Amino acid sequence: MRAGQAAGDPPKRRRGRPRRGAVEDGPGTRDRILTTARREFAERGYDQTSIRGIAKSAGVDPALVHHYFGTKEQVFEAALEVAFAPAMAIPELVVAGPAEGAGERMTRFFFGVWENRLSREPLLAVIRSAVSNDTAAAIFRRIVTRNLLHRVTPSLSQPDAEMRVELAVAQLVGTAMLRYIVRLEPMASAEPEDLIRRLAPIVEHHLTATPPPPFPSPAPPASPQEPAPPQQPAPPQQPGG
Repeated sequence: MRAGQAAGDPPKRRRGRPRRGAVEDGPGTRDRILTTARREFAERGYDQTSIRGIAKSAGVDPALVHHYFGTKEQVFEAALEVAFAPAMAIPELVVAGPAEGAGERMTRFFFGVWENRLSREPLLAVIRSAVSNDTAAAIFRRIVTRNLLHRVTPSLSQPDAEMRVELAVAQLVGTAMLRYIVRLEPMASAEPEDLIRRLAPIVEHHLTATPPPPFPSPAPPASPQEPAPPQQPAPPQQPGG
């Protein structure tokens, strides 16, 4: 018995992994927590989601969520990695074939992910959280940079490869926000094939086209001209002059 512990009192549990039996732990628990976390972030957003709420919905002790994932930011990043997993094939699609057609391959795959409800819902949760919370946005940038930009950029030989990839991704993510989140018409109801046909050449231009020459420098504004002095009235003519 430890000093200060009354007879019959249960031993105090040290911090760390919760003891088995105190919570519902076992095979599949980590995946269940992660699935629950994705659903909580999707329904409540980043700000309104808590470790305690995730644990309650998953039927586990909050300490077990901390044990598997750490802080709320780390839970969100783990959920984001899973949600972002379908997009991990994009780098291979860009480099899998000739440069011609890379824009269509990338755009077609992107819409395949977003048109699938099972893969779309986690991505919607991610983007909603990223546009409403600075911490979530920073985690989103980190995931995109590590898993997409840094994997596609080396495959492009142009010196501005990073800018090219960012512009291509911005074209597609911006379309996804307007179509699936804002639901702006007629884009929201357009056939995916129509959007692919319109967007693929733009995405390919960002990835492979020669950048246009810089715009000519604008001409300096003309200096304002001083107003002409008023004309003096002619002197009256003398009679008989």
